[in-house]
Amino acid sequence: MKILHTSDWHVGKVLKGQSRAEEHKQVLAQIIEIARQERPDLVVVAGDLYDTGSPTPEATRLVTRALTALRRTGADVVAIGGNHDNGPALDALRPWAEAAGIVLRGSVRDTNPADLVIDGTTRDGERWRLAALPFLSHRYAVRAVEMYELTAAEATQTYADHLGRVLARLTEGFDEPDRVHLVTAHLTVVGASTGGGERDAHTVMGYAVPATVFPGTAHYVALGHLHRAQRVDGPCPVRYSGSPIAIDFGEQENVCSVTLVEVTARTAAQVREVPVSAAVPLRTVRGTLAQLAELEPPEGWLRVFVREQPRAGLREEVQDLLPRALEIRIDPELVPAPGGGARTAQRAGRSPQQLFADYLAGRGHDDDGVRELFDELFEEVDR
Repeated sequence: MKILHTSDWHVGKVLKGQSRAEEHKQVLAQIIEIARQERPDLVVVAGDLYDTGSPTPEATRLVTRALTALRRTGADVVAIGGNHDNGPALDALRPWAEAAGIVLRGSVRDTNPADLVIDGTTRDGERWRLAALPFLSHRYAVRAVEMYELTAAEATQTYADHLGRVLARLTEGFDEPDRVHLVTAHLTVVGASTGGGERDAHTVMGYAVPATVFPGTAHYVALGHLHRAQRVDGPCPVRYSGSPIAIDFGEQENVCSVTLVEVTARTAAQVREVPVSAAVPLRTVRGTLAQLAELEPPEGWLRVFVREQPRAGLREEVQDLLPRALEIRIDPELVPAPGGGARTAQRAGRSPQQLFADYLAGRGHDDDGVRELFDELFEEVDR
């Protein structure tokens, strides 16, 4: 059987105020076209369909239409909730999904374990079983009373133990011959590379589990959550498909793709990546104003590190030179290290204007224009 594995769409993402709705339309259209050409038996979307738990109507339409289009290619489609998704809200869409022939599992809470195990048969009659585990938060998996009583290391181990028991329950019967056994989950595995962009709160080690939570009898484990496509060492083939769109500038070096897997009940999984190039690339440039003025702007959304001392109006000057700059910052090499010789202002008997001037000087931002603006604002609010 052939499987198309994708995850972390993050539909609805806004980058530094820039909507990426048009990019997402193109990215999902390319994934649908890949499915039409490759004709997979199964499409797995391993979580984070949306960028927020409260998606806009536009984002909801885009996701539901994409899932429907993938189903119309003839593939079975299974999608699970990620940490950015609102699991119960996804579960509320299950009547629509079932009518469209799509399997949607948003959350684990109050769910019969059998509901997270999906059986299917390919066009050629090959049987498969998929254990589908949506994102399970540390707080929910490790009850609050346990978190107060356990050390951080104990809580981490408890979380991994709980997930191991959940997956063991879902993968019972994976030793049956003549059936392809699959797992999909949205979580962090120890040893994987984050690749930038994910919320740190959900990728710290307290949320990471060892790959040994997956059974050696699984033919393939399709993971979501980390945005860099990669294989993870484990007792069976374990892989992140990565995000098909760079979510922020921390991911600009990632190669966006979907993963195609060919496997049978008696042969090992053969994996290949298919690039997804429809999104606008993210680029970082740096230099003085003079250097930026001479720059041939690269294609894409830009992050600019300016090699100039801070001053009022600098951002606007850079924006005039590079209209596609979404993020403009002073080059970190020019920013003084915290406490690096900055004077400690004594508050007693000193005006706010004097304290602010000291702050600017200590940060290397000695700019008469900024001080004058502060004085004007202070006078307005102090009247």
